[in-house]
Amino acid sequence: MTTTAPAPTPTGLAAPVVVGIDTSLTATGIASSRGWCEVIGYQKARTKDPGITQLPHPARIDAMEVLLDHILTHVGTPDLAVLELPAPSRSGGGAHERGWLWWEIYRTLTRNEIPVGLMTPNHRMQYATGKGAATKNLIVDAVARRFPAWPTNGDDNAADAVVLMAAGRDWIGHPITDLPKTHRAALDKATWPTLPGATR
Repeated sequence: MTTTAPAPTPTGLAAPVVVGIDTSLTATGIASSRGWCEVIGYQKARTKDPGITQLPHPARIDAMEVLLDHILTHVGTPDLAVLELPAPSRSGGGAHERGWLWWEIYRTLTRNEIPVGLMTPNHRMQYATGKGAATKNLIVDAVARRFPAWPTNGDDNAADAVVLMAAGRDWIGHPITDLPKTHRAALDKATWPTLPGATR
């Protein structure tokens, strides 16, 4: 994991700056309208190391705080951040840790007075594909076609973050590309902050 945020690329858009965040312990996707996307997660030091949820509690909270710091460093201070809401039905281990990470990101953003938009996974899928249910491959393909300036290298976490970022740019009145009404209907279902100049 790097400790500094990526520099803007030549393909980055002018202000306002919007960042999409798809939180995960192992692969948090972050995409900025400044022209970059990254995937950040807990990295094992050795192949035999346990995952973050198997670490002893003192080491676990330390690792989680390091991960949080890396994520927030990359997010920076955008004009709008768009977070994907956790899916309550999601199975698997690490529910407590994932919840902690999500709330810590949300709390830090709001305490720093960064407006936060919230989209469910279904709303994010709809904005990308026009349907509220889609496979990871369909999302990756949709991002590659509609937002080619953000190379995800086929990573679905990065693709999800690009969709969240693009939805935020659209809601704020600066869409990256024209999308059909079936896609943009997702914007009306998401939760948005009070933000001067937003068109919806």
